[in-house]
Amino acid sequence: MNTIKPAIFVLCALLFSASAFADRAADEAAIRKSLGDAAPDSIAPTPVAGIYEVLIGPHVVYISADGKYLFQGELVDLQTRTSLTEPRRREAQRAALAKVSEDQMIVFKPEQVKHTVTVFTDIDCGYCRKLHGELDQYLAEGIKVRYLMYPRAGANSESYRKAVAVWCAKDRNDALTRAKAGEAIDMKTCDNPVDEHMEVAAALGLRGTPLIVLEDGGMQPGYVPAKQLSRLLNQHVATVK
Repeated sequence: MNTIKPAIFVLCALLFSASAFADRAADEAAIRKSLGDAAPDSIAPTPVAGIYEVLIGPHVVYISADGKYLFQGELVDLQTRTSLTEPRRREAQRAALAKVSEDQMIVFKPEQVKHTVTVFTDIDCGYCRKLHGELDQYLAEGIKVRYLMYPRAGANSESYRKAVAVWCAKDRNDALTRAKAGEAIDMKTCDNPVDEHMEVAAALGLRGTPLIVLEDGGMQPGYVPAKQLSRLLNQHVATVK
């Protein structure tokens, strides 16, 4: 009898696991059907019964198991007073940004890199120019700055053409610095990633420039002085650890 009982427990566990897997598969099918053409990147159960976390690009939403209800907002663990949404949102934003390789960015690198930020910039944006004018201060803090172009006036605008010309210059870093200083640059054209940069920015919900994306995928809108940004980056690293 003693050898039979453990076998029964194992069988019951297997049956329960199979049932739970079938239920989850049915829930996921219902959610995918309700989303239609909006194919999710992942669907995962949350600690709340009957509610699933769904990642669509860099966006985190929650959908009921039957696929009838969708809501956005923060899912907060009241016992720990922490957001369950924010870490997943940052992860999704980091994944969206990772679709652009560094060789498709304009990078300013200090001798010793402590942190890396990615900045969506508009050549004609005042605060973008202010940030770039203080670039030496960011580099002195050990912050590597990776630029992606986001001409706010849209495709084929003067700012867009400047962004393309900077990319097509022999020395992109120098051309960007001169363009941000208001100097005339050779308005060349060539194959360039500016449209791709703009698509990523749109997916992230960018509304203004500069937009600074931190290492953990967190986003800091607007100009931030170098020392303040360094402190913010250190805090984010400590939080992740």
